[in-house]
Amino acid sequence: GGKSARMGRGKADLPFGAETMLARIVRELAREFHDIVIVAAPSALAPEPALIAGATIIHDESAYGGPVDALARGLRAAAHPVAFACSCDLPLIDASLARAICAMLAEGGDDAVIPRVDGRYQPLHAAWSVRCAAVLARIHAEGERRLTGALPKIRARILDESEIHKLSPVLNSFLNVNTPEDYDRALKLAGL
Repeated sequence: GGKSARMGRGKADLPFGAETMLARIVRELAREFHDIVIVAAPSALAPEPALIAGATIIHDESAYGGPVDALARGLRAAAHPVAFACSCDLPLIDASLARAICAMLAEGGDDAVIPRVDGRYQPLHAAWSVRCAAVLARIHAEGERRLTGALPKIRARILDESEIHKLSPVLNSFLNVNTPEDYDRALKLAGL
């Protein structure tokens, strides 16, 4: 995806307790999901072997291509018709909430179920149908890099905070670590 300019360094390998932020996310999601796909930068991500076990790792074709192309690649590599997509900067992600969001998509006829928290869409904490890969590839070819640019092109169910609160009363799962201050906050919330 991006350059992590606000953080000043890559976020996936930030220490989070005894593991990296990416390792923590993968471990948490593996509680509910058997197939994990990691979309990494063109230069090898080089996660530790325990993290790679059972995960499929694919790489972007070009650096900093943005989330639209990365999600299209991830969806094409998915083993199931519904996939939960998240970014590498959500260390407090809740796998049970992710599973519930995917169940909503599997039950309905939508292309995606995208939460909206604090008035902002969360397309990288969302369930996506793999059939969205073609739409995402097309809008990426047209120059779109933002996932919110895909929303007018798909049937997206927007999951408002009131619905999310019924599934998870605390919204820590949506805490994006974009700055050093966000990182400190996430560590404190995790008791680290």
